[in-house]
Amino acid sequence: MTAGDRPDPRPRIAPSARGQVRPERGDGASPTPASAAWRPGQPVGGRRFVDVGDLDLEAGGTLPGVRMAYETWGTLNAERDNAVLVLHALTGDSHVLGEAGEGHLTAGWWSEMVGPGRPIDTNRYYVVAPNVLGGCQGSTGASSPSPDGTPWGSRFPALTARDQVAAEVRLSDALGVPTWAFVIGASMGGHRVLEWAVAQPDRVRAFAAIATAAQTTGDQIAWLHAQLGAIEADPAYRGGDYHDAADGEGPHVGLSLARQIAHTTYRSARELDTRFGRIPQRAENPLDGSGRFAVQSYLDHHGAKLARRFDAGSYVTLTRSMITHDLGRDRGGVAAALAGVTARGLVIAVDSDRLFLPAHSAQIARGLAVADLHVIHSDHGHDGFLIEFDVLGPIVAAFLGEVAPVVRRG
Repeated sequence: MTAGDRPDPRPRIAPSARGQVRPERGDGASPTPASAAWRPGQPVGGRRFVDVGDLDLEAGGTLPGVRMAYETWGTLNAERDNAVLVLHALTGDSHVLGEAGEGHLTAGWWSEMVGPGRPIDTNRYYVVAPNVLGGCQGSTGASSPSPDGTPWGSRFPALTARDQVAAEVRLSDALGVPTWAFVIGASMGGHRVLEWAVAQPDRVRAFAAIATAAQTTGDQIAWLHAQLGAIEADPAYRGGDYHDAADGEGPHVGLSLARQIAHTTYRSARELDTRFGRIPQRAENPLDGSGRFAVQSYLDHHGAKLARRFDAGSYVTLTRSMITHDLGRDRGGVAAALAGVTARGLVIAVDSDRLFLPAHSAQIARGLAVADLHVIHSDHGHDGFLIEFDVLGPIVAAFLGEVAPVVRRG
């Protein structure tokens, strides 16, 4: 074999892998912020705010001066019976619908589901999406000012899904919504949907719990624990007191790693094998340890991306709230809690979800007096609820049309 016949020593990239992982930021990129939390004084975008007062917490103690950030679309009608509450997942926020821009680091995360003519039609319904208590996009959380004016940081208390719903109930009161026609959420948002249905039976007429569970399983706790460990082991986390750090000196390494662990559970093994397999990342060489496979680059990208739009303290707070989620706590168990639900339920699972298994959705549906159960197909795993709109949308639209048939305006 002559020199010209030798194979290229650089790993070849299959055409199917090209363009699937965006290039990462080069050396000239701005450093990652210590926290990407929204702070008072920054552009508010579409956010609105309500101060809901001091909140007694399930684990004891009181969180003073709670503020809830939220966004709305549509109009509350005279009868006040067309209100829909949308509850986001772990790293979501109130920006369900709209472009990225001043005040919002990312575009709306569910714009295929909410909006004029969409399954949750804002020409029919008054849609409200709060940033969860403990979040980092305007609602009170670890990055928010404490009573002494400095960020809460390590002093921020532990929250449960019940605390978060209690804050959302006060938001509902402030908005003049006596009863929600429909409450919908997926993943961690589904935890709060179920808490609403159990704890506030007179204020929920119907709900949709998507890709979620009635209580956190041992397997889920294990995955969540590893994510907490990734953040807390980052020296730059400083026990939670890092909010005054300079850009590039915050706990972005730990937060990025936590996101990589989580993202692995959000996608299916089939997707990762089919989409990436053992394909090297562009011209990198995994064989000698100097390079990565494409799937490694994919996870690095998503970890770095989250670190530029989220806050490590909020990630810790919300992950701990997921760990403690148990609909049956002090209610005689999950079955007893579900048996007391009076609202009609829509329960949706994703068949390839390896974080919230279809069996978890089946348990919810079995426990409800009136429930519709759907298992949708997706190769994308848990994130199917953010992708499979062609299937999810019609299911939600049909259900909503039955339980809350509000006449379209115009």
